[in-house]
Amino acid sequence: MASIFKLSTPSPAASLSEALRPRDSRFLSFNPSSNAINYKINLSASLRSIHSLPLKTSLRIKCSQTDGNGSPAKRTVLHDLYEKEGQSPWYDNLCRPVTDLLPLIASGVRGVTSNPAIFQKAISSSNAYNDQFRELVQAGKDIESAYWELVVKDIQDACKLFEPIYDQTDGGDGYVSVEVSPRLADDTEGTIEAAKWLHKVVDRPNVYIKIPATEACVPSIKEVIANGISVNVTLIFSLARYEAVIDAYLDGLEASGLNDLSRVTSVASFFVSRVDTLIDKALEKIGTPEALNLRGKVTVYCFPN
Repeated sequence: MASIFKLSTPSPAASLSEALRPRDSRFLSFNPSSNAINYKINLSASLRSIHSLPLKTSLRIKCSQTDGNGSPAKRTVLHDLYEKEGQSPWYDNLCRPVTDLLPLIASGVRGVTSNPAIFQKAISSSNAYNDQFRELVQAGKDIESAYWELVVKDIQDACKLFEPIYDQTDGGDGYVSVEVSPRLADDTEGTIEAAKWLHKVVDRPNVYIKIPATEACVPSIKEVIANGISVNVTLIFSLARYEAVIDAYLDGLEASGLNDLSRVTSVASFFVSRVDTLIDKALEKIGTPEALNLRGKVTVYCFPN
């Protein structure tokens, strides 16, 4: 197994950084129209990610119907979630073989998000990366450069799998997210350059560049959007910061000078699980059946649809 630990995200001369723990989030989608003046923004609190869902886990089948080829097309609750509620389920994980995503896509998953911790775990716990990693090191790549080539390959392959959804929705869905370096969380310019670099090397229309909603990075969001790059804004914990993210997004669209804004989209990721983790401990101390029944549900009430 390839041993890569504590790696950072794309910074041209970055040193190795500490890997982050996997994070859960709630996504709110921003969708501009092609008109530069009238923006269509979906601010509904659509829960769009699936957490801790093993790749081998099958989803409960609700019904079956015949597809265009006359074969049975299995439908799940995820299809109903999208078609009836307008909510888009995303999978919060990515590893090789990326083709393991195909059954999930067939089951109704419409996008993927990743982070450095997910890749660190995937690379260090699997043999699937060994051959490419060995070739890169033998070619003279340093550890971090080799790591990023592995990541970019996975992101590109995943983007290809979700491209049909992206095309069918005219750029409204079917995205794959890859995160900039966590060590750049307080570096406005560094984040901008890292986002541009990632967008360039991945070179896929349905890639989201993840940027944290730190005070330093909110201006980065505006600049990256202004460059026509779609952004997944992560690490949002308050409505005030969410409002700042909305402003950064709209300001970026206005600064872009683009006539067609339909493919410059964004999602805002509320970290609902972090709130639940904190409050769940208090609920467990209370210990009543009513309190225990609220575990994992508090943020649903904090951020209702």
